[in-house]
Amino acid sequence: MRINWAFLSIVIGSAAFGSCEEKPKEMVDSQPKFTLQRTPRFYFNSFVDCNMAEAWIGDTLRIFPGKYGEDPVWGDSYELEFADGGNADEVFLRKADEFIDPKMPPNVPPGKDGLHGAVWFETVYQDPADKSGKTLFAVYHNENYPETLPYDSVTGIGYINKKWPEGLTGVKSPAAVCRIGIMKSTDGGHSWENKGIFIEDLQSRMILRPHNNSLTFGGGVGDPSAVASGEYLYLFYGEYGYPGKYDSLTYRGDTEMSGQCISIARIKLSDLNNPVGKAKRWNGQSFDAPHDSIGVPVRSLQRTKEEGGGPASGAKAGFHWGPSVSWNTYLNQWVMLMAYSTGPKWAGSQIYISFNKNVDLGAGENSQQWSKPKLLLDVPGHIIWYPSLQPTASADDVKNKYTCLRLGQTARLFFKDMHKDSSSYISDYLIKFER
Repeated sequence: MRINWAFLSIVIGSAAFGSCEEKPKEMVDSQPKFTLQRTPRFYFNSFVDCNMAEAWIGDTLRIFPGKYGEDPVWGDSYELEFADGGNADEVFLRKADEFIDPKMPPNVPPGKDGLHGAVWFETVYQDPADKSGKTLFAVYHNENYPETLPYDSVTGIGYINKKWPEGLTGVKSPAAVCRIGIMKSTDGGHSWENKGIFIEDLQSRMILRPHNNSLTFGGGVGDPSAVASGEYLYLFYGEYGYPGKYDSLTYRGDTEMSGQCISIARIKLSDLNNPVGKAKRWNGQSFDAPHDSIGVPVRSLQRTKEEGGGPASGAKAGFHWGPSVSWNTYLNQWVMLMAYSTGPKWAGSQIYISFNKNVDLGAGENSQQWSKPKLLLDVPGHIIWYPSLQPTASADDVKNKYTCLRLGQTARLFFKDMHKDSSSYISDYLIKFER
């Protein structure tokens, strides 16, 4: 399927979906210039609540949206599926009944080693050593509760149901905790093996009552995007825990805020087969903080109080989250999109963009040198999550086998749009970069 788009222009950051009479406006500073171009609305026909994970298997683009696993609050889910296409438009426009269910590892009872809680695939890394393209490593976001992962005093893993914060579905629902893990497939994503959790925050960093009023997470790390650079996989993720041991008597909102926003960890590509305990977080100077300890977020992506910033557990939270990172072959730079939270339940109507000109993320502080986020789009009255750039159906994008991790001069902007009682994963725009 090929769509012949008739492009209309829109002012960057326009407040209205429906307007199509504005003229393009470009950012005028040392950062790359970009223009949003309105297109007819593009609906994705399957469930998405995360970054879109995808890879080319031969001449087929394969995507892995959805959720899988146990969830006592929202209900168990088997919506993690995959679909194929000869180009991005074809696969993104697949009908819901055309998606295929992969074979997933089962959940295990509390106290057993294995998969606990629900998972969402956020990034797929394709092993270049396998010329068939079928060896894939999925970076997944994992959510648990004290019920599905009760505290184990021997390992220190799990959560204690005491002063636990409220969740999204009301006073009787618990907040979740997110972690990040790895699964592996050797058949192109038809079946997956769980390799384990490779980065997490422990119980001592959970933010409890009376301070946690976000209605989302008790703490943890999640909503990741991962890219390969050199011999490492670099993990960009949301940091939602307290940067130290949480104590209701000594808690300070400013302290919590200082350790939150978007952080970076890395793991050797050679360790993806056995990732548990192998990742290292950025400690402010190097990637030497252990996987379950305290790291330092990217300072340039944080918001000050004067800019509306606040702690993630607060009822008036203000912070960037949900990064989606790609290498842009036209700009020869890294590009990051992120959402912005502005209150309980992480409402927020804005998408921001940031750039990093360092090809090698491993040298010095290169991985931390992201430009100050610029507003890309604002849709007042809507809640926007999980923005990402995706390839188009152009001959150039197909020839180069672009994915959300590697793109050219023009890409399609997708995001999850929540408005009143509706929720859709949509695209209304292309973005075009200029050097």
